[in-house]
Amino acid sequence: MTPKAPWIIAGLAGAVAVALLATRRADGRVVHPDPRPGVTAERVLPPSMVLNAAGAAEAYAAARRAPQVLDGVHCYCECARNFGHRSLLTCFESDHGARCDICKGEAILAMRLASQGSSLDEIRRAIDQRYGS
Repeated sequence: MTPKAPWIIAGLAGAVAVALLATRRADGRVVHPDPRPGVTAERVLPPSMVLNAAGAAEAYAAARRAPQVLDGVHCYCECARNFGHRSLLTCFESDHGARCDICKGEAILAMRLASQGSSLDEIRRAIDQRYGS
């Protein structure tokens, strides 16, 4: 191990701890991430790489059609805590989204509401109502 390795590891651990604390308010409600300006679906898996699981194709298609919406939504499977995901969009940059019913459900709901003209705040409230505890 290089002399800098312990500092790098400590820095990464600190960043993860801050990310975990930042996902919930003091009252227990989640904090939805701000969508990144100019975010695209370039990192979302293409259809040829999506697992054949119920609802997966539709959820990945939603991530490709509305990355700016999914990037502004907290994922209730708590992958931010468990896998370091930034937002719901991140779930679809790997096969995680195909394996998780919460991710798929949130993405499909968000896309349906966005296509009906709902604002990001309205979409977040609907997701909070359906998936929040």
